[in-house]
Amino acid sequence: MARPDPGAPDPGANQDDAVWLDLVARLESDTVATRPDPPGPGRQPDKAGSPGNPPPSFRDFDPLGLAGTPPAGLSAAEREAAADAAGTSGGGRTSQHDPAGPRDYDVDDDGGEFVPEEPPSLAGTDPLTMLAWLAAVGGPVALLLSAMFWRAAPLLAIVGIVAVFVLGTVYLIMKLPQEKNEDDDGARV
Repeated sequence: MARPDPGAPDPGANQDDAVWLDLVARLESDTVATRPDPPGPGRQPDKAGSPGNPPPSFRDFDPLGLAGTPPAGLSAAEREAAADAAGTSGGGRTSQHDPAGPRDYDVDDDGGEFVPEEPPSLAGTDPLTMLAWLAAVGGPVALLLSAMFWRAAPLLAIVGIVAVFVLGTVYLIMKLPQEKNEDDDGARV
């Protein structure tokens, strides 16, 4: 079996370069979007860069507006000013009849700020409910801390922490209301 010479050029590299150059030439040439009718069966397509067909530039295809050209449409404020000017002269439609765009609206602000009501005090909470919350939140935290810092924790301590967590969670679930209030639409938390 003959091994190729490591110093010899790769014969496929020239073919890859030719394919790449062909791809670049096709992308830089005139596209179907800028040419409305394709060439007929007997006609050859015009080459980009010929005297009658200059090569396309970056400004010809700029979907993001990076070429620095201003957008063709007017902003909402400019459209409103133009509609007001046309409405005062009597020659055009007023802004009341113009279709509204997504940014052509005024926010109805009553001027008042939202002030939430005071939450209930924890001092008036049922002690059993407070212990259940402490068990439901403290159980996983205690397991995490014991796994990180108390690697030789006895099995009885781990089982006790899991049992306290389960009991606290079950108590909180059982304390939930059993029936739905028909007057409550669920908008308040």
